[in-house]
Amino acid sequence: MVVEQLESRDIRDKRVLKAMRQVPRHLFVPLSLRDRAYADHPLPIGEDQTISQPYIVALMTQGLELKGQENILEIGTGSGYQAAVLSLLASHVYSIEINATLAESARPLLHNLGYANVDVRTGDGFFGWPEKAPFDGIIVTCAARRVPGPLFEQLKEGGRMVIPVGETGEGQRLIRVRKLKGKAYEEEISLVMFVPMVGQDKKKD
Repeated sequence: MVVEQLESRDIRDKRVLKAMRQVPRHLFVPLSLRDRAYADHPLPIGEDQTISQPYIVALMTQGLELKGQENILEIGTGSGYQAAVLSLLASHVYSIEINATLAESARPLLHNLGYANVDVRTGDGFFGWPEKAPFDGIIVTCAARRVPGPLFEQLKEGGRMVIPVGETGEGQRLIRVRKLKGKAYEEEISLVMFVPMVGQDKKKD
């Protein structure tokens, strides 16, 4: 997986590549799909949600530019795979999942696998986790209509947010947002297709 799907493309961060080698992806997919766990495509994990393909996980993680001492906020825990990868690259990961069933499944799985620096809670990720802010990095694993204001507010000065933006069924852009002197500077990373963010983000302005 790492050689054929990541190194052969544009994943160059050696720490990210090492983490992708270490995390047992097959333990984060349903038992019936474990023979396809390392394939180059997303997989359903129940509750109308998916685990992203390995390349997208690596690409988004690389976009955070982690050095090892950061506190990270993840929006969209899913099965816990992305959080597990991040846990090997940062000091602490705070992950929010709006679907209680997924959150209650991911929490013990991460704990039992030894990812002790990950906290999972159920909630609407649009509002972030203000009690633990500010964050050095924020990663959003569902497509928002726009960059949520509360998340940008919780991003530390100089921090990075990696987030897919766009309406479902239309072109979505994976962007990196840097916070510099309180202002947002966006950089497009790739075109993507993610499940939509639900909750507050779906409410009309």
